[in-house]
Amino acid sequence: MSLAKRLLLIVCVLVCCAGCDRVSKNYAEGRLSRTQAVSFLAGSVRLQLSHNEGAFLSLGASLPEPWREAIFRGAVACMLAGLLAYAVFFAPSSPWPVAGASLIFAGGASNLADRFLYDGYVVDFINVGVGSLRTGIFNVADMAITAGILMLLVRAPRRSR
Repeated sequence: MSLAKRLLLIVCVLVCCAGCDRVSKNYAEGRLSRTQAVSFLAGSVRLQLSHNEGAFLSLGASLPEPWREAIFRGAVACMLAGLLAYAVFFAPSSPWPVAGASLIFAGGASNLADRFLYDGYVVDFINVGVGSLRTGIFNVADMAITAGILMLLVRAPRRSR
């Protein structure tokens, strides 16, 4: 895969994923309540606004603010720069690893933008499950990150024995 094709794929994934995430978060901020969930499909999908100051499942939310900023702004920005370099220059020439890394980059970049736009928190609003068996609250960027990780794991090169 040529450099031009890699860049085109990365930009397309970034624009689509980050764009959808930004639009959905703006909708959530403007229309959803932090106290009352809106339920769909007999309660299996719930939309409720949440401001997450930590990472996955609010991990790290209780850290002092300077630590949270250093980790969730600085360290994440450095990791995203490394991931972008991998996608552009080092990923195998198949579209799968480039697309997978691009999804992770797009989701991470959109969540990082939240940290700067919303004073250190990420807007989450989707919760799925059945009865008391439920996921944590997440967003479209988190779905892109998960899809990218799955793409990289499924298509990871297998070493011969």
